Amino acid sequence: MINNPSGKKLSKRDGAMDVMEYKRLGFLPEALLNFLVRLGWSNGDQEIFSIEEMLELFDPHHINKSASAYNEEKLLWLNAHYIKNVSNERLVTDLKFHSCEIHGHDKKEMILDLCKERANTLLELKNAIENILTTPTSYENKGVKKFIKEDTVFMLEAYCKVLEENKELHTPVDIEAITKPFIQTNELKFPQLFQPIRISLTGGTNAPSVYDIIAILGVGETIKRIKNAINANFGKE
Repeated sequence: MINNPSGKKLSKRDGAMDVMEYKRLGFLPEALLNFLVRLGWSNGDQEIFSIEEMLELFDPHHINKSASAYNEEKLLWLNAHYIKNVSNERLVTDLKFHSCEIHGHDKKEMILDLCKERANTLLELKNAIENILTTPTSYENKGVKKFIKEDTVFMLEAYCKVLEENKELHTPVDIEAITKPFIQTNELKFPQLFQPIRISLTGGTNAPSVYDIIAILGVGETIKRIKNAINANFGKE
């Protein structure tokens, strides 16, 4: 018997869904299988099992007789582990099910390596990817109020000039090499520059490394998005 965290009978609200619903929610089959095999059975303190290890180690005679509890946090933790560790080609294929197509993107490896580190599900991974690749049409009001100051536009325009002078740069390391001197020369703190850039490029402040985002978008697209945000006054009324 699998109970909810309160010890009562598991219901749909608690996670009693068919496996295809878990797929629609962005769970990998390996994670779900790993989660299920650990309910009422263990092999010491080991939490993560390959299918080969499950076949070798699982013994139905060692299943506990007492009921097990459904733990959504554990399932998400396992799913995040498998998302980080399956191949990027596998992720490209699985993302198609969720209407996220990046097969033809020339920087798909960089995109996936960046976004999968923070994703618990394929839906979260899809959202993180689209947050970078989709040009924002609105800007997070809370972030704008906190980080867009009177001198922000001047600072961003100056940074765009630095980017325009270095259009051949392609890697995060390259971007960092021209950005750190800019920060030092202008006596800025990192959030003073990076958060307005994040808002310009993705519409919000909750995004990965600015260096990585710029490398993925390219210098030209980065400049375009920053200028769009400036022209839109970051959505201020």
